[in-house]
Amino acid sequence: MAELTHFDAKGDAHMVDVSAKGETLRTALARGAISMKPETLERVISGKGKKGDVLAVSRIAGIMAAKRTPDLIPLCHAIALTRVSVEFEIGEHEVICKARAETVGRTGVEMEALTAVSVALLTIYDMCKAVDRGMQIEDVRLLEKKGGASGDWHAP
Repeated sequence: MAELTHFDAKGDAHMVDVSAKGETLRTALARGAISMKPETLERVISGKGKKGDVLAVSRIAGIMAAKRTPDLIPLCHAIALTRVSVEFEIGEHEVICKARAETVGRTGVEMEALTAVSVALLTIYDMCKAVDRGMQIEDVRLLEKKGGASGDWHAP
């Protein structure tokens, strides 16, 4: 079984030393969804909510969040992102968000992709809560990661 890397031999939390790792292209893809009432979804799709275009604002929020991940997750490394994309798909009663983060560096970008999805979905909630407080954010997870010493990984 793999060890938890954010703890030292004494069990104290620490930032992982990545100085010996080589720089490689690293990517991660995450996804999540927010379910809502059909009438709320119609407002989101129309792009004409009281607060503006919900998906456009949420896309920017997700990108900004990826860039601020080490400010939110205490032991994450500050990395130079080379690309972040946030895309939306409309389901029957939900908005599905997928975010991809990329860097050329010594550590992966899984947390950046997951943070982008989470904040994009939270932004949708924030912009629509006046008409639908029962929205549910669901299934936020990593779909794939590429690069680094541990190689590629894809969700089953």
